[in-house]
Amino acid sequence: MLTRKTALALIALAVPVMGFGADALSHSDSSFLKDAEEAGLYEIEGSKIALQKASDAQVKAFAQQMIDDHTKANQEVEALASQKGLKLPTSPSVAQKAKLKTLEHWTQSGFDHHYADGVGVSAHKDAVKAFTKASTDAKDADVKALASKTLPTLQHHLEMAQQLSDATKKSSSSAASAASR
Repeated sequence: MLTRKTALALIALAVPVMGFGADALSHSDSSFLKDAEEAGLYEIEGSKIALQKASDAQVKAFAQQMIDDHTKANQEVEALASQKGLKLPTSPSVAQKAKLKTLEHWTQSGFDHHYADGVGVSAHKDAVKAFTKASTDAKDADVKALASKTLPTLQHHLEMAQQLSDATKKSSSSAASAASR
């Protein structure tokens, strides 16, 4: 027969194993880290496609910076998740994979703008929104610190992407009007 003291000791030993220890993350913090990982993987994969297909040197330079910066950011997300005992996805989400397929099929004339607008602007708007929320609302101090640390870089990426999108839109529409003559 177990005594109350023995039963409590067994429960105390079981709690960390079940994932409810000091490093356990709230559902929202876990979701944030998983989403951040998927978003980073999406931007890396999309940028690898851009390195192969882009015709504009600025687009290729932006793509390389996205690969470098998001690889580093994902390593930080992965290290934190590992510390917290959270298993992260190893590929972009299903929706993001579909966007990558669409990106792969763009022709040369529209590719640069589609990449700059989709992987650049749209993805970074989503990332800035998510990281802003996590930097203020995360329950775990380490998650909050990671979000706060990464946010300025993502905001800078968004500014760069908006400028690139504007530039590629102009050149894309110039190429389209020249082709129609």
